[in-house]
Formats: sequence, C-alpha cells, structure tokens
Amino acid sequence: MKQPLTICLQPDVLGKLMPMHLAIDPVGQITTAGATLQKLFGDKSLIGQDMFALFDVRRPSGISDPAGLAARAGQRIYLVARDLPGPGFRGLAVPQSDGLGMLLNLSFGIGIIDAVRDHALTDADFAPTELAVELLYLVEAKSAVMEELRGLNLRLEGARSQAEEQALTDTLTGLRNRRAFDLALRSAAASSHPFALVHLDLDFFKAVNDTLGHAAGDHVLREVARVLVEETRGQDTVARVGGDEFVIILHGLDDAKRSRQIVERIIRRLLQPIPYEDQVCRIGASAGIALASQYALRHADTMLNDADQALYSAKRAGRGCVRVHLEPEPEQPGQRAAGL
Repeated sequence: MKQPLTICLQPDVLGKLMPMHLAIDPVGQITTAGATLQKLFGDKSLIGQDMFALFDVRRPSGISDPAGLAARAGQRIYLVARDLPGPGFRGLAVPQSDGLGMLLNLSFGIGIIDAVRDHALTDADFAPTELAVELLYLVEAKSAVMEELRGLNLRLEGARSQAEEQALTDTLTGLRNRRAFDLALRSAAASSHPFALVHLDLDFFKAVNDTLGHAAGDHVLREVARVLVEETRGQDTVARVGGDEFVIILHGLDDAKRSRQIVERIIRRLLQPIPYEDQVCRIGASAGIALASQYALRHADTMLNDADQALYSAKRAGRGCVRVHLEPEPEQPGQRAAGL
C-alpha cells in the first residue's frame, strides 16, 4: 500500500497560502501565525502565546485545550478573540504532518465586512484565491451606486419641490399666485374651519404706471406685498391674483369687526407715500370681505364673487375703505338730512 504523500511548507509559503492560519504545538503554544491574523493583534506578537488564552472556542462546545481540538479535527469550529471586537472567526483544524500539534485555518465568515472596516484590511491581506474580497468590491460598488441613487433621488425631489413652489409663487412679489390661492380657498371652503376672505384692489395704481413707468409700478407692488405680509400672520394666505389685485385668507378668523380692523390697518399703511428713486408714489386701496360663517354651504366661487361685490361697493363708496358682504353700508354724510 502506498504511503500518503506528505507536503511540508515553509512558514513564509504557508503564510501566503493561508494568511489567517495558526499552528500550535502539542501544549497549545502558537508556533506560526499568518500575517493578516497577526495584523489584527497589532504589536502583540502571537508567536509563543497560548492559543486558548487568546481565543475562546464557542462551537463545538467543550474545546479548551489541544486534546479537545484534536478530537474535533476536520470539523468546522467557531471562535472569538478575547481581546478583539467583532463577531469572531470560523475555521478548520487539522493535525500537522509530523503529528505534533494542530494547524488552524481561519476566516471572518459573515463578519468580513466589519473586519475590513475595523482593521483597514486590503486585498493584500487575503489569500489570492479568496473570493470574499471580490464580493466586498461588489458590495462597495453596490453601496456606492445606492448612495448615488439616493443622492439623485434627493436632488430630484428637491428640484420637484422647488418647481412646485415656483409654480405656486408670484415671481414679482414672492406672494402666492392665482393657482396657489385657488387651491387654498377650495381647501378652506371644504373644511369646517372659520376664515375670512379679503379681496383688495389698489387705487390710483394706473397713475403710477402712466407717470413713472412700469419699473416704478413693479416697485410699488413689491412694497404692497411686504405690507400685506407684515400685517398678516404666517398661517394666513396672501396672494397676488392680478395686476394690482390681492386676496387674503385670514384662517381661523370669522369675526367681521376683527377682519375689518385688520384690513383698515392695511389700507392706512398703503396710503403712506412710497419712495422710488427721486420720486414719490402715492396709492390707496379698497377691499371687500366675505366671512365663511355667512354661508350654510361654502362654495369657493360664491365666496370669491361676494368678496368681489363687497370690493366694488367699497369702490363706489369713494375708495380707500372696506366693506363686508351682507353688512349694511354705513350712511353717507347728508343722507339722513336728505331723508334718504
């Protein structure tokens, strides 16, 4: 019968083939160790150390000395380094060719990703035939692609949000535009929450455009927008819906007196001269108000039409004032004396 072939390898050759190996003598002392395994322990040399003082064999249970390891030769074992973080190692132990001691070849198993990150391992730290490194490259490539896709999705979402915001914004004044106002009014009308709808129109604005030019008119509109924002709350909707037409939804406010006070304060501010270059622009404003509480069924178009009618009533009354839908108009001076 032929004798089995015995192959003897020098430690440096063994290290190249198995950079994660350990060779121990009959009493458990480490005689050689792979460079990668040594790298994990830093400056602490593994040669001469008691293998069972450095590692704890978790499975199979009961292995705590060379004899126990030899009894499980050829079986898969799982062990952890006592002083190293991480999930540990998996490996195989076989008797050495001279019958003295054991040879263990270890790997990181599913913990390879963490090991590479924690110990700064590279391709050079693994055996040339180790496919796990190539799998790591695939994982890294996938992670990079997924990260790029996430970034792209975030950029697309940001661009979409920006486009939506621009589509709802009046480019000249920065207020909500007609589309945004229509959406806000329909939403408010469909809810059960109280609100006041204000339709405000500038007085004498055409004269500014005709005498000082459209640049001055644009400046006035921006100043009007600033006043409207300053005199309302963040929860309110302020929109420019036409050349010199503005609408305001005073959310949560359904009191005629309070609504009138807010609008009258706005009108007083708009009566103040507006400087433009070396000129002064003078305008005024009229407004109409419709209150949600005035309607058994709140239809957005009906409320807007009634606010318009109240605005026209304010215009007929001499401009620079506010009217509330369904409220009786105040008597003009001289009406009682004339018997009207």
